[in-house]
Amino acid sequence: MSVADEVLSARRGAGNNRWSTARLLRRLPWWIAAAVIGIGGLLWIYPFLWMVGASLKNPLEVFTAGLSLLPEKAEWSNYSRAWSDAGFGKYLINTVIVTVTTVILVVLRCAMAGYVLARQTFFGRKVVMVVLIATLFVPTGYTIIPVVEISEQLGLLNSLTGMVLALSGGAHVASILLYLGYFRQLPRELEESAVIDGAGFFNIFARIMLPLANPVTATVTLLTFLGTWNAFFLPLVFSFSRPDLRTLSVGMLAFVGENSTDWSGMAAAASISLLPVVVLFILLQRYFVEGIAGAVKS
Repeated sequence: MSVADEVLSARRGAGNNRWSTARLLRRLPWWIAAAVIGIGGLLWIYPFLWMVGASLKNPLEVFTAGLSLLPEKAEWSNYSRAWSDAGFGKYLINTVIVTVTTVILVVLRCAMAGYVLARQTFFGRKVVMVVLIATLFVPTGYTIIPVVEISEQLGLLNSLTGMVLALSGGAHVASILLYLGYFRQLPRELEESAVIDGAGFFNIFARIMLPLANPVTATVTLLTFLGTWNAFFLPLVFSFSRPDLRTLSVGMLAFVGENSTDWSGMAAAASISLLPVVVLFILLQRYFVEGIAGAVKS
């Protein structure tokens, strides 16, 4: 037998071994897991695809087409109607202002709180930790009434400033704990070297510790962005008497009438609202995974 025949025979043997019963049985659990994950992924993404498809259908087709994703004829006018007639251009500006400002305030506040709790020792530290963790079990709806009362007393009820302070003034315990866990695993020699060089507390925090926590900052930014962008009750209360202050999530009420609902227009508005969230997630997904993995590891 020549060398070429031996190589060909070995390849045939490897090919047969690849589809052997024992090998198939060993890989069966992985294939089942992959099939379950694939089906779960399709079930998870289907409502999003259906919403995008519904945004291109006419109102009657939304109900008559059933579970079909593709429209018979794309109605791009739904998007122009959502943008101009329903005033989503103004709502988008309000949402960007509120969301960006809230994210900046939450990141700075939670990063500083996590840094102090992780690196400083002071009287009452454990009490603060217990109170913070206890707030995880308080439903968000219970805080709306006192927040509205305080905002009204301060004259901030019908304003974007009041809306930002209300959205950023929550405990955000999960974000604080993420920073706490990340700062706790950093070596103390970094701070000691900075102190020898004459750096103070804020310089150490702003120039050394916060830049090192970029993965956590990306995670907190994304989580806060999602929560603020999709917030409904607080923006509704703060814009109840001022429709011009509505955000995108509240602005969808424009498609709900007394006797009917414009479902295709609402689907187009929801698609417009979700687009920035999807783009931000794609840009920050690597840092988001690193931040979550680092927090879990710590």
